[in-house]
Amino acid sequence: MSEQRYGEWVAVRRDGFVAELVLDRPKAMNAVSSEMARSIAAACAALSEDRDVRAVVLTSTHERAFCVGADLKERNSLTDAEMMRHRPVSRAAYTGVLELPMPAIAAVHGYALGGGFELALSCDVIVADPTAVVGLPEVSVGVIPGGGGTQLLPRRVGAARAAELIFSARRVAAAEAHALGLVDRLAAEGEDRAEALELARGIAANSPVGVRAAKKALRLGQGLDLRAGLEVEDAAWRTVAFSGDRAEGVAAFNEKRPADWPGE
Repeated sequence: MSEQRYGEWVAVRRDGFVAELVLDRPKAMNAVSSEMARSIAAACAALSEDRDVRAVVLTSTHERAFCVGADLKERNSLTDAEMMRHRPVSRAAYTGVLELPMPAIAAVHGYALGGGFELALSCDVIVADPTAVVGLPEVSVGVIPGGGGTQLLPRRVGAARAAELIFSARRVAAAEAHALGLVDRLAAEGEDRAEALELARGIAANSPVGVRAAKKALRLGQGLDLRAGLEVEDAAWRTVAFSGDRAEGVAAFNEKRPADWPGE
């Protein structure tokens, strides 16, 4: 396993075709400062360009928190002009995770609140353990979810449910979060990271060309009517139909052997 640091508080660990994007600011429960936001964006940019990465798992080194959201101590010291300059820096962190071309899985334990939950929502799948507590409490401090929460949450749970959760600013414990669809899998306590990595390894065993195209079709098709969505799917199909991965996959199936994906 290899590790590369992005600033002081973000690391990327590589193990085969799976990369782990690690939030590592334990003294602040991974509160996202300007510096940390830049590091997340830089790590995501590097991962997006790496054709050998087939799946990403977003994890935390803190025992009691995935991420508690924006660094409000830093925010409290900013002038209005500084807040405006900070905004694109902050957005780049969340869009960096959201726009990863390969599947991304969040491994959540403890608190995932505000921007922390938005980082998880920016992933394709959220695995949580029973200690997880999630929510978007921004209106309780006079702002709104600004890392994609107002758009990503209703796509998961519907407009009315998202409105209730955002307007009330309430925190949701793991069992209810799973029942509502705020998280996708419940792992045993302390096993969120292990289960997310296992899922990532299973994804990485499939065609990287096929998986990336499927993610693109899923994302671009959201919100479209069925006819338009099927056109998105057809365009994605055309990108893989004549690929080396498609040829290898069919050959491996007929020869009853594991596929050796060329990734192109």
